[in-house]
Amino acid sequence: MASMRDIKRRKGSIQSTQQITKAMKLVSTVKLQKAKGRAEQTDPYFQYMYRTVSSILAHSGNMDHPYLRSGESKKKAIVVLTSNRGLAGGYNANVVKLITESDDVAKEDVVIYAVGRKGIEILERKGYHIEVDASKIMENPTYPDAAALCKRVLDDFAEGKIGEIYLAYTHFKNTVSQEAQLIRMLPVEVSEPSEEKSSREILMNYEPNEQEALNQIIPKYVTSLFYGALVEAVASENGARMQAMDSATSNAEEMIEDLSLKYNRARQGSITQELTEIIAGANAIE
Repeated sequence: MASMRDIKRRKGSIQSTQQITKAMKLVSTVKLQKAKGRAEQTDPYFQYMYRTVSSILAHSGNMDHPYLRSGESKKKAIVVLTSNRGLAGGYNANVVKLITESDDVAKEDVVIYAVGRKGIEILERKGYHIEVDASKIMENPTYPDAAALCKRVLDDFAEGKIGEIYLAYTHFKNTVSQEAQLIRMLPVEVSEPSEEKSSREILMNYEPNEQEALNQIIPKYVTSLFYGALVEAVASENGARMQAMDSATSNAEEMIEDLSLKYNRARQGSITQELTEIIAGANAIE
Protein backbone atom coordinates (compact mmCIF):
# COMPACT_ATOMS: atom_id res chain seq x y z
CA MET A 1 0.00 0.00 0.00
CA ALA A 2 1.32 3.48 -0.89
CA SER A 3 2.41 5.70 1.96
CA MET A 4 0.51 8.82 2.97
CA ARG A 5 3.31 10.98 1.57
CA ASP A 6 3.12 9.26 -1.83
CA ILE A 7 -0.67 9.56 -1.95
CA LYS A 8 -0.53 13.25 -1.00
CA ARG A 9 2.15 13.94 -3.59
CA ARG A 10 0.17 12.20 -6.35
CA LYS A 11 -3.03 13.98 -5.35
CA GLY A 12 -1.27 17.35 -5.56
CA SER A 13 0.10 16.48 -9.00
CA ILE A 14 -3.36 15.54 -10.29
CA GLN A 15 -4.87 18.71 -8.84
CA SER A 16 -2.28 20.78 -10.71
CA THR A 17 -3.11 18.94 -13.92
CA GLN A 18 -6.81 19.47 -13.32
CA GLN A 19 -6.30 23.22 -13.06
CA ILE A 20 -4.54 23.15 -16.44
CA THR A 21 -7.30 21.11 -18.11
CA LYS A 22 -9.96 23.44 -16.66
CA ALA A 23 -8.14 26.46 -18.06
CA MET A 24 -7.73 24.80 -21.47
CA LYS A 25 -11.41 23.88 -21.52
CA LEU A 26 -12.40 27.50 -20.86
CA VAL A 27 -10.05 28.78 -23.56
CA SER A 28 -11.37 26.23 -26.07
CA THR A 29 -14.96 27.14 -25.18
CA VAL A 30 -14.35 30.81 -25.94
CA LYS A 31 -12.55 29.98 -29.20
CA LEU A 32 -15.28 27.54 -30.16
CA GLN A 33 -18.02 30.15 -29.82
CA LYS A 34 -16.14 32.47 -32.16
CA ALA A 35 -15.27 29.71 -34.65
CA LYS A 36 -18.80 28.27 -34.52
CA GLY A 37 -20.33 31.64 -35.37
CA ARG A 38 -17.92 32.07 -38.25
CA ALA A 39 -18.69 28.61 -39.59
CA GLU A 40 -22.45 29.18 -39.37
CA GLN A 41 -22.15 32.50 -41.19
CA THR A 42 -20.03 31.16 -44.05
CA ASP A 43 -21.70 27.77 -44.52
CA PRO A 44 -24.73 29.02 -46.53
CA TYR A 45 -22.47 30.69 -49.10
CA PHE A 46 -20.44 27.54 -49.70
CA GLN A 47 -23.55 25.38 -49.86
CA TYR A 48 -25.04 27.66 -52.51
CA MET A 49 -21.71 27.74 -54.35
CA TYR A 50 -21.61 23.94 -54.45
CA ARG A 51 -25.21 23.62 -55.66
CA THR A 52 -24.79 26.39 -58.25
CA VAL A 53 -21.63 24.94 -59.81
CA SER A 54 -23.11 21.43 -59.76
CA SER A 55 -26.21 22.78 -61.54
CA ILE A 56 -24.09 24.62 -64.12
CA LEU A 57 -22.08 21.52 -64.94
CA ALA A 58 -25.17 19.31 -65.01
CA HIS A 59 -26.69 21.64 -67.63
CA SER A 60 -23.54 21.89 -69.71
CA GLY A 61 -23.77 18.64 -71.61
CA ASN A 62 -20.66 16.63 -72.47
CA MET A 63 -17.71 18.99 -72.25
CA ASP A 64 -14.02 18.25 -72.59
CA HIS A 65 -12.27 20.36 -69.98
CA PRO A 66 -9.12 19.61 -67.90
CA TYR A 67 -10.99 20.21 -64.63
CA LEU A 68 -13.61 17.64 -65.58
CA ARG A 69 -11.29 14.72 -66.32
CA SER A 70 -8.48 12.96 -64.49
CA GLY A 71 -4.95 13.87 -65.48
CA GLU A 72 -2.44 11.45 -66.95
CA SER A 73 -0.48 11.31 -63.68
CA LYS A 74 -1.33 8.56 -61.21
CA LYS A 75 -0.40 10.84 -58.32
CA LYS A 76 -3.24 11.87 -56.04
CA ALA A 77 -2.92 15.13 -54.11
CA ILE A 78 -4.58 15.22 -50.69
CA VAL A 79 -4.97 18.52 -48.88
CA VAL A 80 -4.95 17.49 -45.20
CA LEU A 81 -6.37 19.80 -42.54
CA THR A 82 -5.27 19.02 -38.98
CA SER A 83 -4.27 21.13 -35.97
CA ASN A 84 -0.97 22.66 -34.90
CA ARG A 85 -1.52 21.58 -31.30
CA GLY A 86 -2.49 18.34 -29.63
CA LEU A 87 -4.73 17.54 -26.65
CA ALA A 88 -7.79 17.39 -28.90
CA GLY A 89 -8.79 13.77 -28.43
CA GLY A 90 -8.98 11.82 -31.69
CA TYR A 91 -9.36 14.91 -33.89
CA ASN A 92 -6.04 14.59 -35.74
CA ALA A 93 -5.93 10.79 -35.74
CA ASN A 94 -9.39 10.52 -37.34
CA VAL A 95 -8.34 12.72 -40.29
CA VAL A 96 -5.10 10.79 -40.82
CA LYS A 97 -6.97 7.47 -40.74
CA LEU A 98 -8.94 8.54 -43.81
CA ILE A 99 -5.64 8.43 -45.72
CA THR A 100 -3.67 5.64 -44.07
CA GLU A 101 -6.56 3.16 -43.91
CA SER A 102 -7.80 3.77 -47.46
CA ASP A 103 -7.46 0.82 -49.82
CA ASP A 104 -8.02 2.95 -52.93
CA VAL A 105 -4.74 4.87 -52.82
CA ALA A 106 -1.23 3.46 -52.58
CA LYS A 107 1.20 5.31 -50.32
CA GLU A 108 3.69 5.94 -53.12
CA ASP A 109 0.97 7.59 -55.25
CA VAL A 110 -0.07 10.12 -52.57
CA VAL A 111 1.22 13.69 -52.43
CA ILE A 112 0.34 15.54 -49.22
CA TYR A 113 -0.40 19.26 -49.10
CA ALA A 114 -0.57 19.67 -45.34
CA VAL A 115 -2.16 22.33 -43.17
CA GLY A 116 -1.40 21.50 -39.53
CA ARG A 117 1.79 20.28 -37.86
CA LYS A 118 0.19 17.30 -36.11
CA GLY A 119 -0.92 15.77 -39.39
CA ILE A 120 2.56 16.29 -40.85
CA GLU A 121 4.21 14.56 -37.89
CA ILE A 122 1.98 11.49 -38.14
CA LEU A 123 2.11 11.18 -41.94
CA GLU A 124 5.89 11.64 -42.09
CA ARG A 125 6.33 8.83 -39.56
CA LYS A 126 4.20 6.62 -41.77
CA GLY A 127 6.32 7.38 -44.83
CA TYR A 128 4.10 9.77 -46.80
CA HIS A 129 5.60 12.50 -48.99
CA ILE A 130 4.84 16.03 -47.75
CA GLU A 131 4.86 18.33 -50.77
CA VAL A 132 3.76 21.54 -48.99
CA ASP A 133 3.73 22.59 -45.33
CA ALA A 134 1.17 25.39 -44.90
CA SER A 135 0.61 24.99 -41.16
CA LYS A 136 0.62 28.75 -40.53
CA ILE A 137 -2.75 29.01 -42.28
CA MET A 138 -4.47 27.10 -39.48
CA GLU A 139 -3.65 29.77 -36.88
CA ASN A 140 -5.99 32.32 -38.48
CA PRO A 141 -7.38 31.07 -41.82
CA THR A 142 -8.33 33.71 -44.38
CA TYR A 143 -9.70 33.47 -47.89
CA PRO A 144 -6.46 34.83 -49.51
CA ASP A 145 -4.47 32.12 -47.70
CA ALA A 146 -6.86 29.47 -49.00
CA ALA A 147 -6.63 30.93 -52.52
CA ALA A 148 -2.81 30.89 -52.44
CA LEU A 149 -2.62 27.22 -51.46
CA CYS A 150 -5.34 26.25 -53.95
CA LYS A 151 -3.43 28.04 -56.71
CA ARG A 152 -0.36 25.94 -55.92
CA VAL A 153 -2.37 22.73 -56.05
CA LEU A 154 -4.22 23.74 -59.23
CA ASP A 155 -0.94 24.70 -60.93
CA ASP A 156 0.45 21.24 -60.16
CA PHE A 157 -2.75 19.72 -61.52
CA ALA A 158 -2.56 21.78 -64.72
CA GLU A 159 1.11 20.85 -65.20
CA GLY A 160 0.31 17.15 -64.93
CA LYS A 161 2.21 16.54 -61.69
CA ILE A 162 -0.95 15.20 -60.07
CA GLY A 163 -4.03 13.59 -61.58
CA GLU A 164 -6.62 14.07 -58.83
CA ILE A 165 -7.14 16.40 -55.86
CA TYR A 166 -8.76 15.35 -52.59
CA LEU A 167 -9.54 17.18 -49.37
CA ALA A 168 -9.34 15.54 -45.92
CA TYR A 169 -10.86 17.60 -43.11
CA THR A 170 -13.28 17.46 -40.19
CA HIS A 171 -16.87 18.54 -40.86
CA PHE A 172 -18.39 20.53 -38.00
CA LYS A 173 -21.90 19.26 -37.24
CA ASN A 174 -22.38 20.77 -33.82
CA THR A 175 -20.51 21.42 -30.58
CA VAL A 176 -20.27 17.75 -29.61
CA SER A 177 -20.22 16.11 -33.04
CA GLN A 178 -17.52 16.36 -35.70
CA GLU A 179 -17.01 14.01 -38.65
CA ALA A 180 -13.79 13.40 -40.57
CA GLN A 181 -14.41 13.46 -44.34
CA LEU A 182 -12.43 12.78 -47.51
CA ILE A 183 -13.91 14.43 -50.62
CA ARG A 184 -12.72 14.73 -54.21
CA MET A 185 -12.28 18.30 -55.40
CA LEU A 186 -10.91 17.67 -58.90
CA PRO A 187 -11.88 16.37 -61.37
CA VAL A 188 -15.30 17.80 -60.58
CA GLU A 189 -17.88 15.04 -60.29
CA VAL A 190 -20.88 15.68 -62.53
CA SER A 191 -24.00 13.60 -62.02
CA GLU A 192 -25.44 12.12 -65.19
CA PRO A 193 -28.99 13.44 -65.79
CA SER A 194 -31.70 11.06 -66.91
CA GLU A 195 -32.75 11.09 -70.59
CA GLU A 196 -36.25 12.26 -69.72
CA LYS A 197 -34.98 15.09 -67.53
CA SER A 198 -32.25 16.21 -69.95
CA SER A 199 -34.72 16.35 -72.86
CA ARG A 200 -36.82 18.92 -70.97
CA GLU A 201 -33.90 21.10 -69.86
CA ILE A 202 -32.02 23.71 -71.85
CA LEU A 203 -28.25 23.42 -71.92
CA MET A 204 -26.13 26.16 -70.36
CA ASN A 205 -24.78 28.86 -72.67
CA TYR A 206 -21.32 30.27 -71.90
CA GLU A 207 -20.01 33.70 -72.82
CA PRO A 208 -17.43 34.16 -74.28
CA ASN A 209 -16.94 30.35 -74.32
CA GLU A 210 -17.13 27.38 -71.98
CA GLN A 211 -13.35 26.97 -71.64
CA GLU A 212 -12.73 30.51 -70.41
CA ALA A 213 -15.80 30.47 -68.18
CA LEU A 214 -14.85 27.22 -66.46
CA ASN A 215 -11.26 28.41 -66.09
CA GLN A 216 -12.67 31.19 -63.90
CA ILE A 217 -15.54 29.38 -62.19
CA ILE A 218 -13.97 26.10 -61.08
CA PRO A 219 -10.86 27.55 -59.36
CA LYS A 220 -13.13 29.89 -57.37
CA TYR A 221 -15.39 26.94 -56.61
CA VAL A 222 -12.46 24.82 -55.36
CA THR A 223 -11.04 27.70 -53.31
CA SER A 224 -14.45 28.29 -51.73
CA LEU A 225 -14.76 24.64 -50.74
CA PHE A 226 -11.26 24.70 -49.28
CA TYR A 227 -11.85 27.87 -47.28
CA GLY A 228 -15.16 26.51 -46.00
CA ALA A 229 -13.36 23.36 -44.88
CA LEU A 230 -10.72 25.47 -43.10
CA VAL A 231 -13.39 27.35 -41.17
CA GLU A 232 -15.12 24.11 -40.20
CA ALA A 233 -11.81 22.52 -39.23
CA VAL A 234 -11.04 25.33 -36.78
CA ALA A 235 -14.47 24.97 -35.16
CA SER A 236 -14.11 21.17 -35.05
CA GLU A 237 -10.66 21.39 -33.47
CA ASN A 238 -11.85 23.62 -30.64
CA GLY A 239 -14.95 21.51 -30.14
CA ALA A 240 -12.86 18.34 -29.92
CA ARG A 241 -10.36 19.98 -27.54
CA MET A 242 -13.15 21.30 -25.32
CA GLN A 243 -14.64 17.81 -25.02
CA ALA A 244 -11.23 16.23 -24.40
CA MET A 245 -10.38 18.74 -21.65
CA ASP A 246 -13.82 18.33 -20.10
CA SER A 247 -13.33 14.56 -19.96
CA ALA A 248 -9.82 15.00 -18.56
CA THR A 249 -11.13 17.34 -15.85
CA SER A 250 -13.85 14.88 -14.90
CA ASN A 251 -11.38 11.99 -14.79
CA ALA A 252 -9.03 14.05 -12.62
CA GLU A 253 -11.90 14.78 -10.22
CA GLU A 254 -12.64 11.06 -9.90
CA MET A 255 -8.97 10.27 -9.29
CA ILE A 256 -8.72 12.99 -6.64
CA GLU A 257 -11.78 11.59 -4.83
CA ASP A 258 -10.29 8.09 -4.95
CA LEU A 259 -6.93 9.30 -3.64
CA SER A 260 -8.64 11.31 -0.89
CA LEU A 261 -10.41 8.14 0.23
CA LYS A 262 -7.14 6.18 0.17
CA TYR A 263 -5.36 8.96 2.07
CA ASN A 264 -8.05 8.99 4.78
CA ARG A 265 -7.87 5.22 5.08
CA ALA A 266 -4.10 5.32 5.36
CA ARG A 267 -4.33 8.11 7.95
CA GLN A 268 -6.89 6.17 9.99
CA GLY A 269 -4.70 3.08 9.78
CA SER A 270 -1.69 5.08 10.94
CA ILE A 271 -3.62 6.56 13.88
CA THR A 272 -4.95 3.13 14.85
CA GLN A 273 -1.45 1.68 14.71
CA GLU A 274 -0.08 4.49 16.91
CA LEU A 275 -2.86 4.03 19.46
CA THR A 276 -2.27 0.29 19.50
CA GLU A 277 1.45 0.82 20.12
CA ILE A 278 0.78 3.34 22.91
CA ILE A 279 -1.71 1.01 24.61
CA ALA A 280 0.65 -1.95 24.23
CA GLY A 281 3.52 0.09 25.72
CA ALA A 282 1.38 1.22 28.64
CA ASN A 283 0.31 -2.37 29.37
CA ALA A 284 3.94 -3.52 29.27
CA ILE A 285 4.95 -0.90 31.83
CA GLU A 286 2.14 -1.95 34.20
